Amino acid sequence: MTRLVLQPARLAFAPDGTPVSELFGDIYRLANSGPGQAQHVFLRGNGLPENWRNKRNFTILENGFGAGLNFLTTWAAWREDPLRPEKLHYLATELHPFRVEDLARLHGKWPELEFLAEALRNSWPLSMPGFHRVEFAAGRVVLTLLLGDAEASLRKLRASVDAFYLDGFEPDKNPAMWSPALLRRCAQLAAPNATFATGCVASQVKQTLNEVGFVFEQAPGLGGKGDMLAGKIADRPKLAKTPPPYGQRQAVVIGAGLAGCAIAERLAARGWRVDVLDRHPQPAGEASGNLAGILRPMLSRDDNLASRLNRACFLYLNQPWRRLDQRGHPPRRNLGGILQIARDEEHEALQRDWLAGNEYPEAFVQFLDRAKASRRLGAEAASGGWWFPHGGWASPPSLCRAWLRSGGGNIRFQGGVEIADLERIGLQTGGEGWRLLDAAGETVAQTPVVIFATGATRLPHTAGLPITPVRGQVSHLDAGLLPKLAHAACSEGYLTPALNGVHCLGASYLKDGLDTELRTGEHTENLLRLTRMLPSSAHFFDPGELSGRVGFRATTPDHLPLAGALPDLSAQLKVGVRFNTFPRHAGLFGLLGLGSRGLVWSSLLAEHLACAINAEPSPLEGDQADAIDPARFALRVQRCSG
Repeated sequence: MTRLVLQPARLAFAPDGTPVSELFGDIYRLANSGPGQAQHVFLRGNGLPENWRNKRNFTILENGFGAGLNFLTTWAAWREDPLRPEKLHYLATELHPFRVEDLARLHGKWPELEFLAEALRNSWPLSMPGFHRVEFAAGRVVLTLLLGDAEASLRKLRASVDAFYLDGFEPDKNPAMWSPALLRRCAQLAAPNATFATGCVASQVKQTLNEVGFVFEQAPGLGGKGDMLAGKIADRPKLAKTPPPYGQRQAVVIGAGLAGCAIAERLAARGWRVDVLDRHPQPAGEASGNLAGILRPMLSRDDNLASRLNRACFLYLNQPWRRLDQRGHPPRRNLGGILQIARDEEHEALQRDWLAGNEYPEAFVQFLDRAKASRRLGAEAASGGWWFPHGGWASPPSLCRAWLRSGGGNIRFQGGVEIADLERIGLQTGGEGWRLLDAAGETVAQTPVVIFATGATRLPHTAGLPITPVRGQVSHLDAGLLPKLAHAACSEGYLTPALNGVHCLGASYLKDGLDTELRTGEHTENLLRLTRMLPSSAHFFDPGELSGRVGFRATTPDHLPLAGALPDLSAQLKVGVRFNTFPRHAGLFGLLGLGSRGLVWSSLLAEHLACAINAEPSPLEGDQADAIDPARFALRVQRCSG
């Protein structure tokens, strides 16, 4: 698979000051006309703000984000409307994103939107293909930029869209934005009664819109200048409806590690009341209790699905952690960079040459030779390697506590609780739910939604999931014996700067039982890992005298997490069953199997799961969502046996 490299928009101006796209030889019409034109064509053309009023969620899809004028105008209208939806999702495709400095030049034309425009520029993502989610207004306005080819992006989008802004360049300049396949996909994504508007009135576009299922009328543009189209999706009796969100926003999360605390925070931010239960007296009692862990993306030669998913999670990290800072619950971390040291000279040359042939932004990854790597690290590195400027280290227990505290009164933690069974029941508040029982058969909680965020359990609802505990021993090295590291480093192991007086060095990876005793042999292996990063440092330490910590990672056969509705593995499967038709346990979900990458995976996957529970657009591409679906292993067995 060849990795798509995004070509930024090249901004130019016509003699009269109109912004021009050099790539497409066309003008940015609305950019020159201002918010008034955006309001007339796209908001009023879609019946907004009236159509979004008193709704919990409302989703808009724009084809052609450009400089963001339509988004900023919509956000401004949302702010001014006292009957606005509780949450506004704005999805937008863009193949050629602007550089931030060009955005600033264009935004200067709209001083009335500068406050919002500055917030957009401050959160502008790296120019890398994929879905990029950014939150504003305390998470109530959510922008998801779909960077890449529009048709390919929409094929991967999982959403039910209430209003479409069709705003590409003219069909003769950019036909891909008006192709039958793209407009047909829009119709497939349309919610019942979805509307659309566009400033394009080309006969070919009108014919295609009609063929794919949109009905419309032609109307004059603002001030009678030009024409526009406005309409809606035609009535379709078989149109698949998105399940409504749960009326009673209450959930129980089983497990208070990174996964459990992350999903609790994401639900609490949406107004849910969440009980987090754990058999340990305090949060982060298992593998999430390690003093520190590292954060870096995975790179692969073929840019495979696992790498793309990992990259999406990595690029999202700063969003949720900044929210915690703003709420006064900053987790302990340093995302000022991490060095991935090559294994040897041959691997160093491979890293250098491979990166030279792949156009990654320098803000994402750089190659440093040994001398530069050593200076950056503050210690003599064994080799050069990849430098990730936004990677680093974090304290998992600190992050877990921050997520729980940020939920305020919406999150309640209960330690020392172990769930032995679940029963399906009718709830007094209406509908069905679950009764959670302890070993004595006593009721611990009743709730419409249960989320498993633990390792493997003996409960029948999760026992069939292929989750294996893997032992990991971390060695604690007293500070002062190693150089004062400026950043974390990794190779076949990892090393953090000193935290609470010790460096964390790890970690072993063994499937040989569940004992938690420290082993001298695993300390020795960790010191060997240290030698491969800092060659002159391991002799300072006696493996027989080291302290440390043992935890157990929950892993899966394909080393990808499980995030989504739990499959009913006892159900009789029909021939041709797919992900969307696989039988599920109503109200049961999982965020499981995060393995050794919980710090990277947890934030975005919790957002993905919260969106699934609340019938909101997913932040993941469709193939990524399928790759972590808890039903995937059973589905593979079914396909092989069929």
